[in-house]
Amino acid sequence: MNFEAVIFDMDGVLIDSEPFWRKAEIEVFKTVGLNLTEADCMKTTGYRFDEVVEYWFHQSPWHGKTTAQIAEEVISKMEHYMLHEAPLMQGVEETVKHAQALGYKTAVASSSAIKLIRAMAQRLGGQHLFQALVSAEFEAHGKPHPAVFLTAAKQLGVKPERCLVIEDSVAGVIAAKAAKMTCAAIPYSFDFENPKFAIADFKFHNMLELKSWLQ
Repeated sequence: MNFEAVIFDMDGVLIDSEPFWRKAEIEVFKTVGLNLTEADCMKTTGYRFDEVVEYWFHQSPWHGKTTAQIAEEVISKMEHYMLHEAPLMQGVEETVKHAQALGYKTAVASSSAIKLIRAMAQRLGGQHLFQALVSAEFEAHGKPHPAVFLTAAKQLGVKPERCLVIEDSVAGVIAAKAAKMTCAAIPYSFDFENPKFAIADFKFHNMLELKSWLQ
């Protein structure tokens, strides 16, 4: 394969955190009178969380808490979930180690806050599995903008066109393709037949299927 690096999204790819994001969002937004459903939360899957908060504030402005306070409350809940409750996706450790054994550089490039990425890495046994941990919180724009993937490639010292991105969201796939990277999608089962994933170069049902394909 014509790759030098594998860049993993985090939420929904390395750790099954998406249901916990929805839980945290529903709980925290309710404190300002915004009653979100799980379907509402799915509309912003893959987006940087400050942009999620701004999206909902624009839809239904509230009083009593700033958007920054809402974001911090959700992220605080998510840090607990990442460390103690959200399960790692099946086959994650084996797949990352397999990629390294094949000589690929590895990185995480996520819309989530850097402290959540580090919490996930801790769950996996430490940051040594990845040469770079990159958060879109330090970029001018989150996904579907390609900035976080381009930063990851730069930190790895690999040209974008030599990177393989692993994503679970349409926004992430768009970002990877905008970065001129090859993208393999691993959508959740309920979203697997979503026609929007047609822009991905490859699509797999799970991480172990990806591992078998990766050479």
